[in-house]
Amino acid sequence: MKTKAIFVIAAAMVFSLASCEKNPGQQEETETEPVEAAGEVSGVWEAGSTVYVDGHIVVPEGESLTIEEGVTVIFSDAGVGVNHTAIEFSVDGNLYCLGTAENPVRLTVDESLRTADNTFAGLWGGIVAGATCEEMLIDHTIIEYCGGQVIEGSPAAENGYYTAGDDAYPHITTNNVDGRYVITNSILRNGWSDAIYMMGGNAIIADNIFSAIGYDGAEAVNVKSGCTVDVTRNIMFSANTNGLKLSSSDQSEVRHQAQICAYNNTIIGSGWRRDGEKGGGIYAEENADAGVFNNLLVNCKFRATTPAWDEPGSEDCYDGVHSLIDYNYYASGTVESSIVFSGEYEDDGETLLYSGVRFPYEGYAFDHEWYDSDKVDVHSVIAKTAEEAASLDPMFVNFSLDMDPASYIFNDSWDFHLQAGSPALDASKTYTAGDRQPYFGTSGLEVNGQTYTSPVIGAWFGAFGE
Repeated sequence: MKTKAIFVIAAAMVFSLASCEKNPGQQEETETEPVEAAGEVSGVWEAGSTVYVDGHIVVPEGESLTIEEGVTVIFSDAGVGVNHTAIEFSVDGNLYCLGTAENPVRLTVDESLRTADNTFAGLWGGIVAGATCEEMLIDHTIIEYCGGQVIEGSPAAENGYYTAGDDAYPHITTNNVDGRYVITNSILRNGWSDAIYMMGGNAIIADNIFSAIGYDGAEAVNVKSGCTVDVTRNIMFSANTNGLKLSSSDQSEVRHQAQICAYNNTIIGSGWRRDGEKGGGIYAEENADAGVFNNLLVNCKFRATTPAWDEPGSEDCYDGVHSLIDYNYYASGTVESSIVFSGEYEDDGETLLYSGVRFPYEGYAFDHEWYDSDKVDVHSVIAKTAEEAASLDPMFVNFSLDMDPASYIFNDSWDFHLQAGSPALDASKTYTAGDRQPYFGTSGLEVNGQTYTSPVIGAWFGAFGE
């Protein structure tokens, strides 16, 4: 058995994040004849090929599909049938997307549709790993323009995973509580709904870039009961609501308490595009057992929020006895958000007031009813004034904090490594040696014949050190 440690390598992040351009590092397409796919799929989609999908596709239970490096899979935006049901990529067996830094796999739409206007258009369904999917590897893969609406006739509705008329497709959904999933070195961008929605399984989510996630809600990584997951060394840019939503909703004898270890992530600009007062970067609720530390939050709307934290035993409350949501770093620029919610709004029939927060540091200092000030972020570094924002600049190699916090346009030239002398490199303020450790740091997860292990905890804040 081979063992593969997942760790940050700058070269793993070189392929383009531009919404409308081809990847500069990707080689020219070969003369491989295009493939058309619909219905059941399995076997191998060969390196460098182009696959056109004009109907729902499914990897049957007990079978596997391997997508080799440089494959481009183009999903028709026309949908299926007279209702134009968004095309779904169902995985009841196993899926292996095996891209490389130079030649990533790309799950996308026609090039003419890769426009700024379609950022949140939801042009196809996304990957839905069903209850019988045993394992999935997504490595050096770009997944984009997902988020089609789930309607009557959508496979996910017929299989009971989503509700017709209420839900939209994430980029990736998981369902098997015993499943093994590794999502690494990949880009998930431009989607109506969540990027990753875990309703079951064991997972390592590491070294990815998320950008422009969620039209009017949604998170980069959304975890529910039945999951044990390490989330680390990811860049999460402009999630509509939160970079991390951690919940143990629907917990049962079959679906165990959600267990999450989320460390060394960089979360940027979350919460501003969400109305109400729910979004902001990290959200823990409903008995989630969460270890959230050494994360670097930049220009987010609020600090970590934990509804009903002052009501022990409440069904809305996170597991405050076992969780650690602390030792994080909240950095802020001094530019006012282009989106400011003020005045009144309705929530479950109750009339409430918006916070009116205009600057990230205002949100960090705001007296939010969902701040657990007794336990959460007690030891965290937090910029609560414009003066503190200036002194606590994490000093990225190439990213200015003084940009519109609500912007969702990702710039390929940004570099989120920290310069020497950055206060975010102060190891004495981080968490490294306590009880909260990665779930798969030692034993790992075996997927596709290899054992993947989670990266060690970095003694710095954010996805990258120097």
